Amino acid sequence: MCRAQGLPLVVKIARRLVRQSMNTVFFKSCTLAATALATVFLTGCSSSTRTSSSVPAGGTDKTVALEVVVSDSEYRLVHEGEPCVTFTAPQLHGSGRPQIETAEVGGGWLHIRLRWEVGTQIAQDELAVAFELGFEPDFWWAPHLAPYDGYVVAQHVFRSPALLVQRGSMTLAMVPDLDRVGRSAANPWFMDYDAPRRKFWLGMSRTEIPQHVLFKKVSGMTFSPGTVELAFFVNVYDDRGEVRNPWAKTAGFLWQRWGRPLYQQGEPIAAPLASYVDRTYDWAFKGWGEFVWQEFDLKGVRVGAPQFIVNISQSPNYPDPWYQREFLSIWNQAWFSSLRSASGLYRHARERGDEELLRKARLTKELALAAPMRDGLFPAVIGTRNTNVEIEGKRYVRPKAWDEAFWSNSNRVPREHGITEEWIHLLDSSWTALLMLRWHTEIEPDARLLAFARTYGERLISLQDDAGFFPGWLHPSTQQPGPVMNQTPETSLSVTFLLKLADITGEAKFRESALRGMAAVVAKIIPDGLWLDFETFWSCCRWGHDQYLERRIERNAMHKQNTLSIFWTAEALLEAHRATGRPDYLAWGRRTLDELSMSQQVWQPPFIHVPALGGFGVMNADGEWNDSRQTLFAGLFLEYYRVTGQVAYFERGVAALKSGFIMMYCPENPMVRAMWEKVYPWFGPADFGFTMENYAHGGRTSPEGEGMGVFTIYDWGNGAAAEAAVRMLDRYGHVYIDRDRGRAFGLDQVRVRPVRLGWEIVNEALQPRTLRVVYEGGGGREVRNLQVEKSAIIR
Repeated sequence: MCRAQGLPLVVKIARRLVRQSMNTVFFKSCTLAATALATVFLTGCSSSTRTSSSVPAGGTDKTVALEVVVSDSEYRLVHEGEPCVTFTAPQLHGSGRPQIETAEVGGGWLHIRLRWEVGTQIAQDELAVAFELGFEPDFWWAPHLAPYDGYVVAQHVFRSPALLVQRGSMTLAMVPDLDRVGRSAANPWFMDYDAPRRKFWLGMSRTEIPQHVLFKKVSGMTFSPGTVELAFFVNVYDDRGEVRNPWAKTAGFLWQRWGRPLYQQGEPIAAPLASYVDRTYDWAFKGWGEFVWQEFDLKGVRVGAPQFIVNISQSPNYPDPWYQREFLSIWNQAWFSSLRSASGLYRHARERGDEELLRKARLTKELALAAPMRDGLFPAVIGTRNTNVEIEGKRYVRPKAWDEAFWSNSNRVPREHGITEEWIHLLDSSWTALLMLRWHTEIEPDARLLAFARTYGERLISLQDDAGFFPGWLHPSTQQPGPVMNQTPETSLSVTFLLKLADITGEAKFRESALRGMAAVVAKIIPDGLWLDFETFWSCCRWGHDQYLERRIERNAMHKQNTLSIFWTAEALLEAHRATGRPDYLAWGRRTLDELSMSQQVWQPPFIHVPALGGFGVMNADGEWNDSRQTLFAGLFLEYYRVTGQVAYFERGVAALKSGFIMMYCPENPMVRAMWEKVYPWFGPADFGFTMENYAHGGRTSPEGEGMGVFTIYDWGNGAAAEAAVRMLDRYGHVYIDRDRGRAFGLDQVRVRPVRLGWEIVNEALQPRTLRVVYEGGGGREVRNLQVEKSAIIR
C-alpha cells in the first residue's frame, strides 16, 4: 500500500518542484526530498523504500541524483551520495507512529504535520522529532541557548522561533508551526540543538528554570485524550548574496505568515499614540511627580530630571510607607538616558505650547552639560547615597539630599576583572554625545552641546586601537583601558557618533576614524556573531561570564548574544552607507537588521497574557518579552525602509514603536490594566501611565499576573517610549506617503488605501483629530478635524 501509492507521487512532486525552481542544487534536492518523504510516510507504513530520479539543475546539462530512503520511522535525504538530513517520527505511547501530512506553502517552504489520536490519558516525559544533519555546518543559529544536555529552547522564548544552519551558501531552516505551539498548557513545546553531534529537535516537554534564564527539561508530562500535533515548516535554499544573510528568508516568512496579519488588524495597541504620551507625562510630572521629578541646584546651575527608578511603593495609593529600591540617581547611559527622554518632552511641550514642560526639558539638558569633563571624558551618573530611617518602629531606606550628590558611572560592570562604577564607559559617553548632537541639529541649536561633543570626539579618536576598535572601560585615574571588553561591537555606537560629528563639523578625521571602527566590526564581530556588550554578562543574567567571554558555547556553536549591540551595529552600518554610498555597508546592515528581527515578537502566544506583537527580547539567555529597547529600535527599521523600500521593515518599526506602550497601566489597555489590578488591587487613576520595562522577565507567566513586575524606569520605559513616539510622528506623521514607490502607510490608528490619483485615509481613533501627512523627500499637509471612521482623499 505504502509503496504502490506513495512512490509515483514522490516522483511527480519532485519533478514539479524542480521545474518551478532551478536555483541551487543541494538545497533544492533536500527540499524535494523532504516533500517526498513527508508524502510517502503514512501511519502503518513500515517498509523500506528507496527511489532516485535524475533531473536537470540550474539550467545546465548537469543532472543531480535525488535519493530518498524511507525505513520505518526514519526519513533519510541523500544528495549525490551525501546525506542531507535525517529525521525521525517519534512514538506516542499507546498511539504508535503519527499520521504525517505535507503541503507546499510558497517560497520553497514545506509544512509537515505529525498527528496522533490519543484515546486515554498518557504519561510521557517527551515527544520530539529528532533531526540529524548529514553535513558539517559552519554556522548555527537558534533564539536561545541550550548549553548542556537536557537544556532546551523553551516555548517561552519563541518570539521569532527558528533553527538555522549553513554550510557555505547552503542553508536549512526549520520553523515551528506557531498556530499550534502552546495550545495545551500541559504539553509545552521546545527546540534543542547540539552542534558537535549535528543534531536538533522539535518537540514537547515540561521545563524548569535552574538559573536566570535557561530552561531544562523535567519529567511529569501527560497527554489528555484527543488530537496531539507537532508541526513545522522547513526550507532548504542557497544564500548566494555577496554578504551571507542567514536570517532574511526566515524573518520574511515569519513576518508574512504571522506578524503582518496581526499588524493589519491594528495590533498591538488600540489607541492613538498621543493618548499614551499624555499618560506618560501626566504620570511623571503630576500623579507620581513627587518621586519621579528631581530638581536642584548644582554648583549654581539649576538642573532637573526624572530619577532613574521608582517602584510600586511610591504610588500615591500605596497603603504602607514607601521604600527606595536603589540609590536616588539620574543617568545618561546607554540604557537609561535622561537626555534622550528630555528631547521627547521638549518636542511634546513645543507642540502643546507648554512652557513648564519646556523648562523641565531644558533643565535636563543643563544637567547633561554639567557632567564634569576631564581630558575630554565625563561620567554618566549623578546620585545620592542612601541612609536608614525609622518609621513606627520599622527601618526604611531613604536617599540623602541632592546637596550631597556625587558623580559616578553605571554599576553594570565586570567587577571580577577589577572594573568598578568609577571607571569611564566609552559606550555611555558616545551615546550622550550623539544625543547632544541630535538635540543641537533637530531640537534647538546650542553651541555648548556641539562644543562638549566635539571635545569628547577629539579624545575618543585618540583612544582607537590599531585594529580600529574603541576600548570599553577606562581607568578613572590613568584613563587606560581595562583588561577586557576592548574589541567589541560597543565600538559601533562610537562609529555613529563620529559620523554625525563629521557631518556637522566637516572634519575628515572624525569620518576616517569612524570608518576604521566600522571595518573592524565588520571583520571581527558580525561574521562570528560576537554580540557582546555590557548587558550580555553584567546585568541580571551573569551566566557564562567566567567561561564564555568572547568564546562560543560548544554545544550550540553560538556566543551568548545581546540585541543592543546588534542594533548599534545595524545603525552604524546604515550611517556608514549614507556617508559613503558604499553598497557593502548596506548589505552588511541588512544582514544585521535581519538578525535583530529574529528577536522581535511576531505572534500572539496563548501563554503570553498581554499583547505581544512588535516587542523585543533582550538576549539569547534571558526571558523578557516587550522589553523597552523596542522603541529604541523602532526608528531604525523605518530608516532602513527609506533606503531599501522593504515594506516589512516599515511595518516592523511601527509595531515596535506601539509595543512600547503595551505594559502601561491605563484605560486604553484594558487587558493589561486588568492584569495590573490582579497584582496590585490598590492601583487607580493616579497610577495611569505606570509602565513596567518588560514582561515575563523570569521566564514564567500566568493568567493571574505572574510576570508583571514591580518598578518602572522612566528613561527606559514610558519616558523613552514617549520620546520615540513624538520623534517618529514628527518625522513620519500620522500618514507617510512614499510617492516614488507608490506606497503609503498609516502609523497611528489610520487606515490608508490607494484610490484613483491618490490615497484614502480613514481615522480609526475613537475621537476626531487632526492628522499630519508627511511625504518622502519633503513636504506635508494636515487634514484637520477628521471625524471618527470618516475618510479624506489626499494626493
